[in-house]
Amino acid sequence: MGSFKLGGMTLGSLFKKPETLLYPAEQKPAPAGLKGHIENEVALCILCGICAKACPADAIVVEKKERTWSIDPFRCVQCGSCVRACPKACLHMLPTYTPIATAQSCTVVEVPDPKA
Repeated sequence: MGSFKLGGMTLGSLFKKPETLLYPAEQKPAPAGLKGHIENEVALCILCGICAKACPADAIVVEKKERTWSIDPFRCVQCGSCVRACPKACLHMLPTYTPIATAQSCTVVEVPDPKA
């Protein structure tokens, strides 16, 4: 009885669309609700540091004197606490796949001085 079921599945799959993708050539669409990675709009950022305080993994570092904002993608758990805590709404959780990293490094963004 099992061979009839297997034969039916095999013959049925000959006439259907393939279930797999050719990965490097074809990209799978992002599923709904994918958290992706954090992106900062530097033009709106005031370097208040509330996002760094709200981050449970201590992945965000804000240096007010050097005017830099950095995030360690290897420490980020993509919970979105920083996005919800930002008073200027300059942080966004982009629903895209995070690019593959070849080395562990932080993403450092220099925030321009609004007075200059």
